[in-house]
Amino acid sequence: MPGENLSRDEARARAELLSVDGYEVFLDLRSATAEGEETQPRTFRSVTTIRFRRTGEGDSTFADLVAPSVNAVTLNGRELDPAEVFDGSRIALNGLRAENVLVVDAQCAYSRTGEGMHRFVDPEDGEVYLYTQYEPADARRVFADFEQPDLKAPFRFEVAAPEDWTVWSNAAVESREGGTWRFAETKPISTYITAVVAGPYHYESDLYTRTLDDGRTLEIPLGAMCRKGLAKHFDADDVFLVTKQGLDFFHDNFDYPYPFGKYDQAFVPEYNIGAMENPGCVTFREEFVFRGKVTQASFERRANVILHEMAHMWFGDLVTMRWWDDLWLKESFADYMGALSLVEATRFRNGWVTFANNRKAWAYRADQLPSTHPVTADIHDLEDAKLNFDGITYAKGASVLKQLVAYAGREAFLEGARRYFKRHAYGNTRLDDLLAVLEETSGRDMKAWSRSWLETSGVNTLTPQLTCDAGDRITELAVVQDGGAGPGAAASPAARPHRVAVGLYRHEGAELVRYARAEVDVTGVRTAVPELAGRERPALVLVNDDDLTYCKVRFDEGSLDTLRNHLGSVTDPLARAVCWSALWNLTRDALMPARDFVGLVLDFAGRESDIGVLQMVHAWARAALVHYAAPGWRGEGGRRLSEGALRELRLAEPGSQHQLAWARFFATVAATEADLQLLRGLLEGTARIDGLEVDQELRWAFLEPLASHGMADERAIGAELARDDTASGKRHQVRCLAARPDAAVKDQAWAQVVESDALSNALVEATISGFTQASQRELLAPYAEKYFAAIERVWAERSIQIGMDVVHGLFPALQDDEATLRATDAWLGSHPDAAPALRRLVLESRDDLARALRAQSCDATAG
Repeated sequence: MPGENLSRDEARARAELLSVDGYEVFLDLRSATAEGEETQPRTFRSVTTIRFRRTGEGDSTFADLVAPSVNAVTLNGRELDPAEVFDGSRIALNGLRAENVLVVDAQCAYSRTGEGMHRFVDPEDGEVYLYTQYEPADARRVFADFEQPDLKAPFRFEVAAPEDWTVWSNAAVESREGGTWRFAETKPISTYITAVVAGPYHYESDLYTRTLDDGRTLEIPLGAMCRKGLAKHFDADDVFLVTKQGLDFFHDNFDYPYPFGKYDQAFVPEYNIGAMENPGCVTFREEFVFRGKVTQASFERRANVILHEMAHMWFGDLVTMRWWDDLWLKESFADYMGALSLVEATRFRNGWVTFANNRKAWAYRADQLPSTHPVTADIHDLEDAKLNFDGITYAKGASVLKQLVAYAGREAFLEGARRYFKRHAYGNTRLDDLLAVLEETSGRDMKAWSRSWLETSGVNTLTPQLTCDAGDRITELAVVQDGGAGPGAAASPAARPHRVAVGLYRHEGAELVRYARAEVDVTGVRTAVPELAGRERPALVLVNDDDLTYCKVRFDEGSLDTLRNHLGSVTDPLARAVCWSALWNLTRDALMPARDFVGLVLDFAGRESDIGVLQMVHAWARAALVHYAAPGWRGEGGRRLSEGALRELRLAEPGSQHQLAWARFFATVAATEADLQLLRGLLEGTARIDGLEVDQELRWAFLEPLASHGMADERAIGAELARDDTASGKRHQVRCLAARPDAAVKDQAWAQVVESDALSNALVEATISGFTQASQRELLAPYAEKYFAAIERVWAERSIQIGMDVVHGLFPALQDDEATLRATDAWLGSHPDAAPALRRLVLESRDDLARALRAQSCDATAG
């Protein structure tokens, strides 16, 4: 990453100096399929013409380009010597005129890290597939540009490709001659959301039509594509269904027709993130094309991502943040609008349950790290920006917007959005621009609200205080607010205004049901809820019922005792999800022993009807065992979890999604010889569980624990690859190979990831996943010292994405003792000048480790 950073101050100065009229980009991608040894980076020719005007004082600036070589640079007809003006990431431009034309002819490199122009060779059929991924600043790896979001411009792309390929970009195809594709000019957009997808993709099409208020008919051509090898699994009809439902919802609510013409959605291989909102050409990770049976939670997740990216067409693409400080202006809104449209426009009516249980858990964790930051962040440079695509920017921001809707009213919020789009279409904005329209529509003081919610960090804790009289009637119920940072955490945030619902629950037969509810504005340290005075004593008081605000929920002692015995009796799925989330936060905060949380899972997870909640609870249970349980109890805890998982697997309805979820969970916690023999029998067909179809994806899920426990060798793993000789199979094979409990295997995996850059991003991820096995703590112990010796070099030499994968993924979290904590502190203390983004990743891992040690201490006291 040397020399590739860009600071906010540099971007601001450049934006004050110039404006961009347009780009013309020619890419020759025919080299993608050329034969030959790859001893050097494989490259393609990129010729960019940029027309721009000088609008400020000064006659010099720079363009951005990350490329192995530059053939020629011409500025206003004057040839510049590439050796003098190009330093590997920037092109110096001097002698600017009022109007300027820059032409850059370069050899750019294909990527294997998912950044820039990614090139993938399908092992199944040898076909080559290309796609681009740029956010926050990797368009400069494909063409010369001014790489910052506030220098928007129209783009024209021309692409030369193998003649049997198809090419897509943001705009529609204007003409094609042989293998040369010319695309129409785009609307003014930022560089990071331009896109090219090229290759022999399988493509399906549809059409969305809508009659607008003025009587015109809006037609949006729809497309969806994936690799040919995945075509038999591709349920494009469902993708189109959700797409049309989303377009209906956003047109109903935004009063601004979709502005980017067509709407293609490409499911691409080796993708680093979930999806990217390139207008007219959205890209998704191909894992959303399901090769085997999955639960409805997976379909819901895909639908949510489709709708999240669609919301970006307005929040992010039409109106874009000026700099990455206000990344939340697009991500928080897309996260909230994605969830809202999911619930109101699709078949996934329980989307807010998933949001409360899954999405907010991501935010709660991020907001308690030492790197926590306000929703609107202070982003100094591009490395900062890359790390801020986090749970705060996405899920906390969305939670805060949900609170805003409760505070200001839904119609005021949506009318504010409509004015925002019309006022700032094709422009760039900051926080104040949004607050201005919301103040207009709501009549509320949005600046005060922003100071509390957007400009401060941390998560508040809300706890009920209940007083009853001798007749078991409530004399007072109050909500107490504090920072709730927990032991060893950062300073608590100040009290915030919360619009919350407080629910009272009682036993009615075998059920725990709500019999009273009151909404209240919690504005200080202690807020009484007079509406609930006089009610009968509840079995459970649930603060933040209906999940209106962003907070950690605590319980009074009586309510906690009720949940310990009757959690499964809570009838409302959203209330139950809020309870599960609160109990998990108690465990993470070392206020509930991990073994108690595991006990709750064993007692009540089998009764959980919401499949998304169940799968989240499974993940939490395993995390509790691996990270938060006292070392002396892990063996017993593991046996209890595996026994419980197998029991529920056998009890689940044959062929149901709950059966599938329990089968997958059982594989992750299989601990005994009998467990592993059952997995082997299910693989070989000598064992059977009624209704459980062991498809290819489930086979790999069963094979990994066998490999990690030494019961599947290289030959067995190779035989499984022969059954599934696909790109997905290759990733599974690599993970299983790295999982084997052998010192030589671990040395090889370490070397492949840390000492070599030969593996693609997807195989780096698979290798790290296989390397870090919870059952192999002793085997992995020697790598703690190696980790701290290597990470600064890795960060300097590798791309930021691979650097993040290595630094986070290989942190010795399984060496969970004070010695590792001291080693981490020693590295931080001796590397004060390391890259801030690198230090942030290490600090976050250190915090996770310290939290784990506190939780283990809590659990040990329960032994």
